[in-house]
Amino acid sequence: MSEQKNNSRTKVRIIGAAIVLGLLAAVGAVYVKGTPSGNTSAIAGNANSGADAGSCSASLAVAEAIQPFARGDIAAMASASDPKVLSSLTFNAPDGQQTSIADLAGKTLLVNLWATWCAPCREEMPALDQLQSELGGDNFEVVAVNIDQGDDTKPKNFLDEIGVSSLGFYRDNTMGIFNALKKDGLAFGLPVTLLIGENGCLLANMNGPAHWSGDDAKAYIGKALEGVDGGSS
Repeated sequence: MSEQKNNSRTKVRIIGAAIVLGLLAAVGAVYVKGTPSGNTSAIAGNANSGADAGSCSASLAVAEAIQPFARGDIAAMASASDPKVLSSLTFNAPDGQQTSIADLAGKTLLVNLWATWCAPCREEMPALDQLQSELGGDNFEVVAVNIDQGDDTKPKNFLDEIGVSSLGFYRDNTMGIFNALKKDGLAFGLPVTLLIGENGCLLANMNGPAHWSGDDAKAYIGKALEGVDGGSS
């Protein structure tokens, strides 16, 4: 009888450990950790200081104007309520050279951080590709930044497999951009999406996936572009 009880207790411990490991694995599929890099303090150094913060005053007005249009598929988009300059965030451009938000100044950006191991990221990638195909141009771009560690093989193969043809291949295998956003309270897991104005100021952000090729998303982006260009909201 004593041996049977011990065996039962052992089985319970094993099952309990398996459940805990399963939960940790599930969390790991969405939330990420990264080592610090030079990009980590990119926002903290200039987000709310001096002339940089002052340059975001017009962007805050746009952010407030577009908030009522964050609904339906993109209801989780939250407009910025304080000045945040993201110009110094860096990552690699499609040509493999380092670039930054500042280098893309002059157009409104929908910046999306994703990884191949993030299931929601994989699901929303075709919609982001379609959004870029339909609305991308001189005044707007979807900047999908892959943060897989290692070389480009895995993320490039994934994009080829699903037929992505409109998105540029932006990369940061150091996860520095994610760490910078996490430090400033803008990133908790993946995917992370930021709407950034033409002057590098944050307009809105969200954590989690969305249907970015739907009517709600396109209307929202349209309203943001109207606001940036000085149109009515």
